[in-house]
Amino acid sequence: MSESLHMLEMYEGYHEVEFTSDLCVKCNICTSACPVEPVTSLFPGPKTVGPQAQRFRMTGERGDDSPDKSVDYCSGCGVCTMVCPHGVKIMEMNTRARASLYDGKIPLRNRALGRSELMGKYGHWFAPLVNFGANIRPARIVVEKIIGIHRDAPLPVFRFQTFRDWFARHKPQAAAPVKGKVAYFHACAGNYYETEVSKAAVLVLAHNGYDVVLPKQNCCGLPMQSNGEFDAAIGYAKRNLDWLAPYAREEIPIVGASTSCTLSLKSDYREILRVEHPDRDLLARHVYDLSEFLLLLHERGELRMDFKSVDALSGTLVYHAPCQQKAHNIGQPALDLFDLIPGLQVRLSDASCCGIAGTYGYKVEKYQIGMDVGTPLFDQVRAAGTDKPVICDSETCRWQITHATGARSLHPVQILAAAYGLVTL
Repeated sequence: MSESLHMLEMYEGYHEVEFTSDLCVKCNICTSACPVEPVTSLFPGPKTVGPQAQRFRMTGERGDDSPDKSVDYCSGCGVCTMVCPHGVKIMEMNTRARASLYDGKIPLRNRALGRSELMGKYGHWFAPLVNFGANIRPARIVVEKIIGIHRDAPLPVFRFQTFRDWFARHKPQAAAPVKGKVAYFHACAGNYYETEVSKAAVLVLAHNGYDVVLPKQNCCGLPMQSNGEFDAAIGYAKRNLDWLAPYAREEIPIVGASTSCTLSLKSDYREILRVEHPDRDLLARHVYDLSEFLLLLHERGELRMDFKSVDALSGTLVYHAPCQQKAHNIGQPALDLFDLIPGLQVRLSDASCCGIAGTYGYKVEKYQIGMDVGTPLFDQVRAAGTDKPVICDSETCRWQITHATGARSLHPVQILAAAYGLVTL
């Protein structure tokens, strides 16, 4: 820990995100690592809109008034916070400033993008029709003109049967010896759009001796948070805390395959939304990203090792660790798990970001920025061959990669499930 960070920790206000601006020494490491600043003049960089601008915001009555609109072009990827050597919470600061920028006047487009659960809840009943309509070019152009969602943005594919419905009928039985329970947080995508990822996750957990239970849950709130709707996001967060806290109190691990959602449960509820709940920090200590949890099992000698080679995974595959996964500060556990599978060759992408950043790349004014940010990754995928699947922990990143390159994108747990012989790719 740096001396300046240690000194400031002694003050009561340290844990307030905005006060970390005083730790900034203007070294510009965050700006040099930012994937957005190099591709657009609309964003002057995380240091400028973050700790530098924060000193002006602090003069406001509420202490978080935003002095300019360029903060809205921060993608929220979190790279700046990760690379800062002095502990400045730049991404968190910018996200809070964006909410003040909107000041409760949230555009219809942002409200729609923030309601992934609502869209899934009603859209899945009409999945074939909705999926067909999403590919009608004139309709997409009309939506772009009226709402502002780019005509080419990669929309999710709805599934008629939700994951929860499938689980109620096909809950996998825990293999002996039974190690205990795991609470699975499937998130919006895992329940309505990418049900195959959730199925693979619970099959792998059951194969390793866990009785998987599905807690009552709603959207983690991240899409609303990212679009400036803090009040709505806090409401969703509090409900999740009420529903999930009993599992944490019973020392039952809460595991999720959506790395951005598990990150929200771990840190965003505290550092960005400032949710007031007696079990907030307790819950955070019991939440695990899926690959993180499985690697911990391996380190304890509890992970089943009956992996087999998979013909569909021949050659060298590209693995992209998304920004949210990196922000967990757990390394890349998926890579360590891949080493356990016979014949599997995986190369870590050296691209920083795919550019989609949740809902950022859906917006008409930011779509091309997102595509430009992701170009280094897309080039690496094309060089490896688009006939091979790309592996990534984040659902929106997978959709972006497939949209940009045509390559199939898979979650790490789908690779593991296939190597266990539990699913066919």
